[in-house]
Amino acid sequence: MEKVRLGRTELMVTKTAFGALPIQRIPTADAVKLVRRAVDGGINYFDTANMYTDSEEKLGEALEGVRQNVVISTKSGGGDKKTVLSHIEKSLRSLRTDYIDLFQFHNPAKLPDINDPDGPFAAALEMKEKGYIRHIGITNHRLAVAQEAIRSGNFETLQFPFCYLTTEKELGLVEGCAKADMGYIAMKGLSGGLLNNAEACYAFMQEYPNVVPIWGIQHEWELDQWLELTERNPRLTPELRAVIETDRKDLAGSFCRSCGYCLPCATGIDIPQAARMSALLRRSPYQPYMTDAWHEKMHQIENCVHCGACKSRCPYGLDTPNLLVEMLKDYDAFYAEHRNDA
Repeated sequence: MEKVRLGRTELMVTKTAFGALPIQRIPTADAVKLVRRAVDGGINYFDTANMYTDSEEKLGEALEGVRQNVVISTKSGGGDKKTVLSHIEKSLRSLRTDYIDLFQFHNPAKLPDINDPDGPFAAALEMKEKGYIRHIGITNHRLAVAQEAIRSGNFETLQFPFCYLTTEKELGLVEGCAKADMGYIAMKGLSGGLLNNAEACYAFMQEYPNVVPIWGIQHEWELDQWLELTERNPRLTPELRAVIETDRKDLAGSFCRSCGYCLPCATGIDIPQAARMSALLRRSPYQPYMTDAWHEKMHQIENCVHCGACKSRCPYGLDTPNLLVEMLKDYDAFYAEHRNDA
């Protein structure tokens, strides 16, 4: 399987990497089986985070015995030295390892101050000096923070959303990382599930040699899909370019990427799903959304108290409350027409 150098970390990682957020949703035995199949299939890079409930524990169990053959990255969203130290210590225990290949600051609203003795960066530096972490990176959903991270020179990698809906501004991050010799780790390669042509997504990523996409994997069929694509290694064809152009037209403008930073909602609205419902109804099998349960979930939008918390937390600047109102209108119209199809 093709491996690429992850910037100046010198880590050689498979360009098809395993995003371990989704394994928190499946039983431990299934997760362990899935991860071990990924290792057997040639994948050597696994990405998780402290906040992904039991993802680290499942990954630790699955990789025990083959730890020396894989690269693991995890994350902490802690805002001070004490918290980040405790997160790293917990990650080491959960992952059943004595070192973390790549530690990442998890989507901070601003860059951690490298000179603050009580700040999160001080924790990372201390743990790196002790050998518990080997490299330091950052993840983000904010373009300005990502640009500043590249300019700072303080981070060895950047993890940022990247897919074929990307604008020129985001492409600038890929170029900036290449010039700064920073590894670029691409999340949201399927744009939160809105992109449904895996071959087009894979081929697009192959156009950028320094980009390492992490594909969120929960099911065996998803793993099989990425392993098959990796073996076949398709490149962009006129047909795949046509798919990409159609999706770019259909999804142009502001849309929810389902990053989840809007949560929690004070009234329990499933914002990441509800805010992109129009696209889900038309770009995936819609029948699951025609159930009484989903009808009730969508009508929770009517309970919105307009506190503005979701809007303030959206890294993409979406007017989330108004977007939800529009999604409910569209859902109700679609539901009236298709509710008997479920």
